[in-house]
Amino acid sequence: MDTHRTPVPATPATAASATRLPDLGPAARRITTLLGPVDDGSLDGPTPCPAYAVRELLGHLTGLATAFRDAARKDLGPSTATPPDAALPVLEDDWREALPQRLEEVAAAWRAPDAWTGMTRAGGIDLPGEVAGVVALNELVIHGWDLARSTGQPYAAGEAELRSCEALLAPDADDPDRGGIFAPPLPVAADAPLLDRVIALSGRRPDWRPGG
Repeated sequence: MDTHRTPVPATPATAASATRLPDLGPAARRITTLLGPVDDGSLDGPTPCPAYAVRELLGHLTGLATAFRDAARKDLGPSTATPPDAALPVLEDDWREALPQRLEEVAAAWRAPDAWTGMTRAGGIDLPGEVAGVVALNELVIHGWDLARSTGQPYAAGEAELRSCEALLAPDADDPDRGGIFAPPLPVAADAPLLDRVIALSGRRPDWRPGG
């Protein structure tokens, strides 16, 4: 089951109403901070996404940041038309410069109020701008956690970000297939930290560790 495809909520209004114009900046900056300790020897390590090693995860992050930047700008083309599972992501040689730049650009693009209006496209799927922005935030938060766990680094997200992710992921949690978007949600204690509950909703084990 894929754990990295772009989620498209069945009820856009519900997802969009969970927050008003979220700022993608904190989630993007956390990922940039996580990149520093990632050396070349880490690139072949496992991640919570079964199909990805760290290098593919970094390639996916670069691709999704580019796609959602262009989706925010309504600059529709190859970057927004390609499904994320069309092929394994390729990590470019200049990723240490390119990925932080793309993360900064995607956060800046979604600060424009016009990004949240009208229709746009991401992952080959047409969807309202207000939904695409929430999906973009979810991608940054969940894959930021993936990268942190894969490289043995701490990770913390803000409550507003996590509530937005929870509102996006929870409505389809009872669907055993979930449209191929995520693995089935995993059980977690009702009083578990909000981050753990969101990660479990995405089909990941909150206690995941490399080799564990």
